[in-house]
Amino acid sequence: MTDTGEPFRARTIAEGFGADADAYDRFRPRYPRVFAERVLEGLPAPARAVDVGIGTGLSSLPFRDAGCRVLGVEVDERMAEVARRRGFEVEVARFEEWDAAARTFDLVIAGQTWHWVDPAAGAAKAHDVLEPGGRIAVFWNAGDPAPEIAAGFAEAYRSVETGLPFTPWSAPQREGYAAFLDAAADGIRASAGFDEPERVRVDWQAVITRDDWLAQVPTSGGHNRIAPEKLDALLAAMGAVIDRAGGEFTMEYATLGVLARRRAADQGR
Repeated sequence: MTDTGEPFRARTIAEGFGADADAYDRFRPRYPRVFAERVLEGLPAPARAVDVGIGTGLSSLPFRDAGCRVLGVEVDERMAEVARRRGFEVEVARFEEWDAAARTFDLVIAGQTWHWVDPAAGAAKAHDVLEPGGRIAVFWNAGDPAPEIAAGFAEAYRSVETGLPFTPWSAPQREGYAAFLDAAADGIRASAGFDEPERVRVDWQAVITRDDWLAQVPTSGGHNRIAPEKLDALLAAMGAVIDRAGGEFTMEYATLGVLARRRAADQGR
């Protein structure tokens, strides 16, 4: 998780996830099918969706599995190429500046990316590309391991002095994402074209091995800017924490979302 000030202004981080797109795709957590089904309730079938910051396609997979036709918009060509290999059509652009070419959609989704989008401009763009009665759904995966694991991870970051503007794992992640959810809801309200946003949460868990976790860590925001020797030290320290726990740990995840329905044209904006 990143500093929640105005992360969408940190373009070097926002556009740096493709440094190792294949690792991102392999090791980042997926999204539960039940969350996608909740988002799709009441929408036409098959729903036409645009995925903002589709990345490698992870956020779109449960929606496609549930019958959606998904178009991706992605700022990083390296990430887009992985999503295309998965069979998704992807256009490379920042969503706020993307030309939809008069196309409209039933659904706008954004998984793990909306904090990289200007929340007011993004909501306004979503309004413009949605059909009346369509829906915006922005969501994040947030996870917490056992407290002793989280404390060990936080100490690893402090001891290595990574240069990151925050200390991961120093506070519960699922609670910390409230700032992202609040900013998203405020941006949607500011557009004045949506019903009152609602919150959705789906809890799930995953057992993560030492090797898989150490492969996932470098794909996190800003980690590609950590000096190689410091990153190696960080991974070694985190690996030691997991070793003490028996070589794996359970992550208690929550997929946290903000949903809102676009009002009909005659309801104003």
